Amino acid sequence: MPDPTDPGQPPSVPPESVPPRRAFLRGALGAGAAGAVGGAAAGYAYRATRPAPASQALERAQAGVLPPVPFHGRYQAGILPQSQRQTAVISFNATADGRAELTDLFRTITARARFLTAGGTPPPAGIGAPPSDSGVLGPTVAPDGLTVTVGVGSTLFDDRYGLASQQPARLKPMTAFPDDALDPAQCGGDLVLQLSAGNSDVAVYALRDIARHTRGGMQALWRIDGFTSPARPSGTIPRNMLGFMDGIANPDTSNRAQMDRLVWIQAGTAGEPAWTAGGSYFVVRLIRMLVEFWDRVDIAEQENMIGRRRASGYPLDANSIRATPNFPADPTGAVIPLTSHIRLANPRTAVTADSRILRRGYTYDRGIDQVGNLDIGLIFTCFQQDLKRQFETVQTRLAGEPLTDYISPFGGGYFLALPGVVNGSDYLGRAMLA
Repeated sequence: MPDPTDPGQPPSVPPESVPPRRAFLRGALGAGAAGAVGGAAAGYAYRATRPAPASQALERAQAGVLPPVPFHGRYQAGILPQSQRQTAVISFNATADGRAELTDLFRTITARARFLTAGGTPPPAGIGAPPSDSGVLGPTVAPDGLTVTVGVGSTLFDDRYGLASQQPARLKPMTAFPDDALDPAQCGGDLVLQLSAGNSDVAVYALRDIARHTRGGMQALWRIDGFTSPARPSGTIPRNMLGFMDGIANPDTSNRAQMDRLVWIQAGTAGEPAWTAGGSYFVVRLIRMLVEFWDRVDIAEQENMIGRRRASGYPLDANSIRATPNFPADPTGAVIPLTSHIRLANPRTAVTADSRILRRGYTYDRGIDQVGNLDIGLIFTCFQQDLKRQFETVQTRLAGEPLTDYISPFGGGYFLALPGVVNGSDYLGRAMLA
């Protein structure tokens, strides 16, 4: 729960009512069923405020599922934790009719997320009504560490909802960099949801549940599912499909000063609407890895492109995984090439210290493409305080690196991850929509 003495906390908000049955709910299931859905949403939200019984906690542990991640807080809960085992990233276009329905949409997403992340027993649907949930998790919904991270894209701030004056100062359509091959069908969106959990059925259950309750309020534009592998041979850092450990040099999420400087938008940030405080710019970048070609590259050349040993993750000039590469002692790149990924992405100078990002990576595997090549790669996500100062500055430095011959960025988008939901009366986007 947020610290009531923190001056950065938002003001108290009025009690939340049951999400109204607006057109997007009626259009989804028909006027006769809308009442049942509205009642289910209210029941779910109510149950989500109650802790699971001890017997349920024991059952979850025995089943290998993760404990619930608290939903309420100043920041969205899915941003700082390490990547979960499974994720689904889904972009949506808003189809709500007007500002009032858009507000209902955000209230409904919040109510669903509040229940799904806490878990519980879905309420009875009533005689003749469709079941109140899909049933794929059984009679009791186990949260399994589920987090629901919600962001908004620049297109939400057009003239449909009267939000132009509320647009975050640095939010825009995703920039195409020189080595990109962007597919417009897999880029952008008014909203994005990232659903991460310990198992894929939990993420899919959450997606189906949210889609059911928001039918007519938003329509899916693109989707991609991903996973993280166990750290091999040991440790906590997973490998990507190039065989290298991913995310070694992330900033320390336990360091509040670093997070305030690098991740969270601060109150009073120049040009930013007040409502963005506690949010974070959220980049999704879908990157195909051309593994058939990569797998034919000499290991020494692979390591020079990355700047680390493949087996251990050590920088090429060090003997421990967390060691800071000593670039000043290697000014010509004799040990770690000047064009290596780690050297370009994070030069480790005083000037570039504030361009660091909080990186989260997931592997995707979509089988084969139309000519039979493997379609696997990286769902790259990152969070930062300032898109231009951080992600775009890093990406500009990486332009033309040798690794670009073996990767092909094709989709994603720029979003603003909304501030958190501080209590049971708050909802995602409340200040934005006020």
